[in-house]
Amino acid sequence: MNKKNSWILKNGRIIDPANHIDRTGDIWIRDGRIVEPGSFDPSLDETETINLKGLVVAPGLIDMHVHLRQPGNTDAETIRTGTMAAAAGGFTSIVAMPNTSPCADNAATIQYIKEFAAREGVVKVLPSGALSVGRKGEEMSPVGSLKAAGVVALTDDGTCIQSNELMRHVVEYAGNFGLPVLEHCEDKFLAGDGVMHEGYWSVLLGMKAIPAAAEEVIVARDIILSRLANWKIHIQHVSSRNSVRMIRSAQADGVRISAEATPHHIALTDVEIKKFDTNYKMNPPLCAEEDRMALIEGLQDGTIAVIATDHAPHTQTAKLVEFDNAPFGIIGLETAVPVTLTELYHKNYLSLSQVISKFTVGPATILGINAGTLSVGASADITVIDPDCEYIIDANDFYSKSRNTPFNGYAAKGRTMATFVDGECVFSLLKESESDDEDAR
Repeated sequence: MNKKNSWILKNGRIIDPANHIDRTGDIWIRDGRIVEPGSFDPSLDETETINLKGLVVAPGLIDMHVHLRQPGNTDAETIRTGTMAAAAGGFTSIVAMPNTSPCADNAATIQYIKEFAAREGVVKVLPSGALSVGRKGEEMSPVGSLKAAGVVALTDDGTCIQSNELMRHVVEYAGNFGLPVLEHCEDKFLAGDGVMHEGYWSVLLGMKAIPAAAEEVIVARDIILSRLANWKIHIQHVSSRNSVRMIRSAQADGVRISAEATPHHIALTDVEIKKFDTNYKMNPPLCAEEDRMALIEGLQDGTIAVIATDHAPHTQTAKLVEFDNAPFGIIGLETAVPVTLTELYHKNYLSLSQVISKFTVGPATILGINAGTLSVGASADITVIDPDCEYIIDANDFYSKSRNTPFNGYAAKGRTMATFVDGECVFSLLKESESDDEDAR
């Protein structure tokens, strides 16, 4: 489609969880913003009308856990390819993790990311800053200058501050500057050199294992520190059923703790490791079926407010080694919508509105950003979804530079059809003929 920022999206099923809307209707976009239907004469503008009958029109999806690798490991991903993958996945805003080279623990690196993303990115890139200098867990990062540089959150994702004292100070400073803390929960001493979840399959396969307690100990600590500092700590990629229970209980007590689940932890378990395919190696590792179901229950009751991808690209060379030696991590931007719709919506665990809320209201609320809504006056960040499209995921079709996914060949039901950022169509699988449909006139 041509690059425009004025559109009329006709006859779609509008699902806007922020405004409790689920109805068939039209979305009018003018100059990159959502306006009241009928508020301008389409003939006076370069306005295109698209018939979206049978499709869902949702607020632009937000992924608050993405590794873009740039600056640094551009063999695996770049800001350009990562944002193209995000657009293809339906994401209009993504939070970039700071484990780049150099580390995003200073204002200069944040400024580089913002400038490069503005020039090369096709979706909105929201940088996060490191909690500690070099993500080494030894010295607090310059929180004030990171805030001034434009970060939306602080995280040492991929590593975890082991010092309780340092973590307390970081959370208190983050609260003073209004920055949520995104936490990779892992006690490195309990995790050791494990490569998979400790349980039945690790014993059977004779693999070095990571106990769920490695996550749970830090979750418990962070609940205590969140209560102490009265500030927001967001638990990234929660995987353990006991973690979910602790988070649920803490939230009931008013602790400012939140959590996200990834599509791969929702869909897969540690039984997959028997394939010895390194595309099933991630951290935290895939857990048991009881843990997977606990995540789904947490999504159902609102304990887990966010679904995030933890998109972690690696080159084919890096992953084509023995399981023990392969890096942790998989990509997820282009598979998140089909996998979650297949596993959660079509299996009747969550409604369509609930699934969309986990990608919109949840992250927007935790990050404190003005996004994730179709309100009049809002930026026209919009995702169009076909919830019933059946297709086979083919990693060769990805926009991402990497191919490390366990979902290659996965039979999906549900797909992103178009993505609009500030009213500009940055990705589309819609047929051009749809704009000429009589129903759209």
